[in-house]
Amino acid sequence: MIGAAFIALAVIVLVLIVLSLIQARRISALRRRLDSLTRGANGANLDAVLDAHLDKVFAVSRELDELAARSAVVEAAGRRAIQRVGVVRFNPFEDTGGNQSFAMALTDAAGNGFVLSSLHSRTGTRVYAKSITDGRSDAALSDEEQESLRIALTSPGTALDERRPARDRLAPPA
Repeated sequence: MIGAAFIALAVIVLVLIVLSLIQARRISALRRRLDSLTRGANGANLDAVLDAHLDKVFAVSRELDELAARSAVVEAAGRRAIQRVGVVRFNPFEDTGGNQSFAMALTDAAGNGFVLSSLHSRTGTRVYAKSITDGRSDAALSDEEQESLRIALTSPGTALDERRPARDRLAPPA
């Protein structure tokens, strides 16, 4: 009886050893597969790959913040730059030929700028400048100057103009 029990136990131990070897082989295959999946392009492990990725994400985030700050500076400068131009040529005197006189309005996105007028006659040319604030002039404007200002203020501005359209700010001179 002890012999039969001993043989049964030996068979069970032998089966367990075989099962243990099979499981060890499966675990080894799974470990190789997991290592191949978690290895980066340069052979680094998953932790190193993730650390490198996070470093790159943080670098891109810092670069984006720098670009946003630079963009804000450029946009602020762009709002103050001359963006709209209106020109009207005319002949103020009947004794001169051609429309050699002109009124030219130059404004920024907010409608601030100036109107430059040149009156050409046979004896000379006179140039006048009148400031424009919020689409209006403190000085009286001639019909041609008003027209050049209207053209400038109704011309399409840049995407930087976030205020109401300049043509809505145009008012007759006081």
